[in-house]
Amino acid sequence: MNKVEPRTLPGFMELLPNDQVKFNIMKEKIKHTYEKFGFLPLDTPSIELSDVLLAKAGGETEKQIYRFQKGEVDLSLRFDHTVPLAKYVALHQGELAFPFKRYAIGKVYRGEKAQKGRYREFYQCDIDIIGDGELSIINDAQIPNIIYNTFKELGFDNFTICINNRKILNGLFESLKLKEKTTDILRIIDKIEKIGEKAVIEELDKISVKKEAIDSIIKFVTITGKTEEKITALNELGIQNELFEKGIEELTDVVRYLKVLGIKEEYFTVDLKIARGLDYYTGTVYETFLNEYRNIGSICSGGRYDNLAQYYTNKVLPGVGISIGLTRLYYQLSMINQIKETKETISKILVAPMEDELAESLEIANKLRDVGINTDIYLEEAKIKKKMKYADKLKIPYVIIVGEEEIETKILTLKNMKTGEQKKLTIEEIINEIK
Repeated sequence: MNKVEPRTLPGFMELLPNDQVKFNIMKEKIKHTYEKFGFLPLDTPSIELSDVLLAKAGGETEKQIYRFQKGEVDLSLRFDHTVPLAKYVALHQGELAFPFKRYAIGKVYRGEKAQKGRYREFYQCDIDIIGDGELSIINDAQIPNIIYNTFKELGFDNFTICINNRKILNGLFESLKLKEKTTDILRIIDKIEKIGEKAVIEELDKISVKKEAIDSIIKFVTITGKTEEKITALNELGIQNELFEKGIEELTDVVRYLKVLGIKEEYFTVDLKIARGLDYYTGTVYETFLNEYRNIGSICSGGRYDNLAQYYTNKVLPGVGISIGLTRLYYQLSMINQIKETKETISKILVAPMEDELAESLEIANKLRDVGINTDIYLEEAKIKKKMKYADKLKIPYVIIVGEEEIETKILTLKNMKTGEQKKLTIEEIINEIK
């Protein structure tokens, strides 16, 4: 028989069991936080009809789609959770309660160039709040509140949620008579943290933005100071533009509500450089950074959009949401040894029978499981050294040794795999100690 070399496609993550346990715990913590704020689960199909999924797609997005034929049906793998959400809301709008708050945690697929930290299959953890015709600005403040609670739950304390408003940016470009170049300018501004101010000026010059306008743009995006000082500076620019003024009003409201929600200013800031490259953001936008590791980029981003499902229905459905790219985040944190979760195993106890008769050991394992203690049992014939090595490799913290003496006396041997300490205890005493 010819053997096939076992290999994994580039851009697809596979973790060893101990790492997968830590990954899953992070995923569960995100899910728990989303549910704590009243978001409902939604799991849309990984495969959609291509004409439905690609209703809005174009350019680089469409090039990255995994698309294939099954018989005569044209199908595509989802590339994010937002487009499937738009389809879902348009399809079920008469059955949903608005504002509709949903979370989606699942794999998405993009056929981009595989590189370190960039995957073709990866988990995204999204939340969105969708309104029916309108959606209060207070929801734009609720989103950073959820970001704050999520990363606190994940064990992080030194992070900053950067907030801006696209209306402010768009209004500025209108006032500079650069409305037709808005998308190009926003994409350039969005890169200022990565490429620097000088390179941004050069790129703006390449798209024929005049020097006076470039000076105004750079002066605007480099406004500094505390949050209130930045908002004051925006008002003092004296820009007479309705969209610009509306953006400042919304930003001011978001900051005010954040303070009402108890989010300290050390965890958020107004950052006028944050533009978000995606075209559909129309109001508040967010980027979240770990302050000590800004080089890994934003770990959570999103914003407000005017009409989620405009390609599927005439009903106006505004929304606001964010996404955490969990696969990339886990990879990046692993590279800098910043995974906060230390648990590496599912089982808390391994039952290690020393005799051929397994009935007592199986009974012990069942008693432990009945009280909620995850328990593994070694059922193969092997010496005690091999059984201990098995527990050690799986990072199982405790082993119960069940030999002839333990069966007769009902007093079991409990070994702490970290300290090496052994105790003689009844099953009830073990339960009390472990729980």
